[in-house]
Amino acid sequence: MRLVLATRNGHKLRELAGLMHPVELDPLPEDVELPPETGTTFADNALAKARAAAAATGRAAIADDSGIEAAALGGAPGVWSARYAGDGASDEDNLAKLMAEVRERADRRVAYVCALAYVEPGGREDVVHGRCEGVLAHERRGSGGFGYDPAFVPHDHPGDGRTMAELTPHEKDAISHRGRAARALVKLLQAE
Repeated sequence: MRLVLATRNGHKLRELAGLMHPVELDPLPEDVELPPETGTTFADNALAKARAAAAATGRAAIADDSGIEAAALGGAPGVWSARYAGDGASDEDNLAKLMAEVRERADRRVAYVCALAYVEPGGREDVVHGRCEGVLAHERRGSGGFGYDPAFVPHDHPGDGRTMAELTPHEKDAISHRGRAARALVKLLQAE
């Protein structure tokens, strides 16, 4: 099975291509325009992108929307994770803002959340979810991953203390929000 992945994010394409095996992913054609992420939930945004890709290509498409939720901030930045420090902000800018806002608070709990949508042209739609719980580190560590990974310490490695950016790709994929959602979608697609 081959699907179109509705993203312009090279990190997500590489990561999801490895996670979706045996499903194969094709990059979004350059001439396909994705809608802005204006939804109030991760599922809203993922569905909008997958629908646009499926309609434009005439092929089944998937899209994810994901981000980080900080308990001390009432779930922020949530769906605004990619632009938390403003439009055009870098991963480093977004992480710096989150760390500054959580710095003085006692509650450092965070969660990575992912909604992964599957859409067939003019037909079936499914959304699966993945979640990874953790705490926000006091400083950035590691060079792997992207986004908020250098400060996200997952609970799935208790006592380990490594951030997502310090885990091997295999370790990260086994516990990540995106990995969990991808495995759920592959299982759903293979069940038919």
